Amino acid sequence: MENNRVFLYLQVIFGSVLFALGLYFFITPSGLNSGGIIGFAQLFDYFIQSFVNVPVSLDLTGIINMALNIPLFMLAFRSISKEFCFKTLLSVVVQMLTLSLLPRQMTPVMDDVLSNVIFGAIVGGFGIGLTLRSSGCAGGMDILGVYFSKTKPNFSVGKLSIFLNIVLFAICAVVFDVQSTLYSIIFVLIMYFVCDKVHYQNINMTAFIFTKKAELKNEIMTRTGRGVTYWIGKGAYTDNDLYILYTALNKYEIRRLNKIVKEIDPNAFITLSEGQKISGGFEKRL
Repeated sequence: MENNRVFLYLQVIFGSVLFALGLYFFITPSGLNSGGIIGFAQLFDYFIQSFVNVPVSLDLTGIINMALNIPLFMLAFRSISKEFCFKTLLSVVVQMLTLSLLPRQMTPVMDDVLSNVIFGAIVGGFGIGLTLRSSGCAGGMDILGVYFSKTKPNFSVGKLSIFLNIVLFAICAVVFDVQSTLYSIIFVLIMYFVCDKVHYQNINMTAFIFTKKAELKNEIMTRTGRGVTYWIGKGAYTDNDLYILYTALNKYEIRRLNKIVKEIDPNAFITLSEGQKISGGFEKRL
């Protein structure tokens, strides 16, 4: 268990470095914006560089991003798990160190802007996905997402994120130009597409398990923390009694469920459904 925790923290660090490097090598030197809270940090960095006499090589994005995340931490600290908060804080600190310690990258890796957008989105999206899979997040809107999922389940964080990005990219279109803003939007769309492919804990799953082992339902509840509903059925061919178990969980927990079932009843029959809309007492986990 301890080794698994260490691995998760290392995954947070590695994912955060990848996300920062995606911005550092591909996006920032291309004059593009990454969207979200760190996108506002990039914008503030641009204005500071334009109106304050600071060294051109000094990138303040990481420091400003850290400052913008502090109020979000204060808002969410009492409502979400302390370990989640610590992993998220670690992620934001790693981003800050990566972006601040490296000298400002003035030239993008490739001359073609679209190529930088695609590779930057792949690297950044993979990094964010790893951070989320480690039961943390990369800060910004993700903190609000977890906070509101706990306190106001009907609140649409997606709509809030879209609204903030609309404001951000509208400012970018005025300050910079429409073309670079459109490239920035493409970057955000690809990055979160990649992120969703890496991080699948937010994909709801339902499972039906047909077994003759009465103790299996208790093992599932104890080892996953998920509720189980069961009823007695009969096999049509044998006419023998069996337990039909039903549980809801996220896709990341499927491997654990399969392991439990295999240990208790290797002959159990399982059917899985993905992307089900679940409400009520279902706990959203990151």
